[in-house]
Amino acid sequence: MNPELDRLAAALDLAGCERLRLAFGHACTQRLRHLLEQPEVDACVAAFGEILAGRAADGGLPALAERAARLANAHAGSRSIDGCGHAAVSASYAVAKALQGRAIEAANYAAYAIVYAQGGYGAVGDRASFAPEFEWQVRTLAELAARQGEAHFDGQDSRTARRRS
Repeated sequence: MNPELDRLAAALDLAGCERLRLAFGHACTQRLRHLLEQPEVDACVAAFGEILAGRAADGGLPALAERAARLANAHAGSRSIDGCGHAAVSASYAVAKALQGRAIEAANYAAYAIVYAQGGYGAVGDRASFAPEFEWQVRTLAELAARQGEAHFDGQDSRTARRRS
């Protein structure tokens, strides 16, 4: 859906970088949290953040991912004519995909949810409506990759320095 993001993901070998996939997926979920209708899905996002911050055991991630997927699949959507519930459904799927480590799919659902929430069916039919979201995604993934690269480099540096002393 976002060719620039796909190119960057390939260049970074995102498929082989679980921590980066999770961090990027989480960033996407944070960006659309206001679109979530179910408090349980929002709680999944909060728990996801706790795991990534190291304040909760990452062993709970599979169960959290399964819970988010069940919630997304059970979302009833909206019967209102404006279809606002459709944004919430896509947002819920973005959370589920992010927790599964499927960052690009999470980004696709997130972009759809955000654009749909702003302009409905007309907006999602206009590729230009996605441009700001696509730019944000590429910029965010690049920034996260740079930060993780610095943290990894710093960690290697400090271990090497300790071995030398």
